[in-house]
Amino acid sequence: MIKKLKLQKAVIVLILGVIALGVYQWMGTRKMSSSVYALEVAGFLFMVGALLLLYPLFFAKEDKEGEVQLDPDEEVIEDKEV
Repeated sequence: MIKKLKLQKAVIVLILGVIALGVYQWMGTRKMSSSVYALEVAGFLFMVGALLLLYPLFFAKEDKEGEVQLDPDEEVIEDKEV
């Protein structure tokens, strides 16, 4: 499902944010003054990840029946009733 909705980049960015948060915690225990920069990077990555998660919802397209198609590049084969 993650691959179909094109959310892989968002998940990767959020994982990098968690790693940066861990680096901040590690640097904070060592009392390094530059740990605040790791926290800023983590916050930035979380914000970018959140925007990337919302990207498919902002650019979703509606079909004739009013249903939202989250992956507009993929053709949908409709079932025809007899």
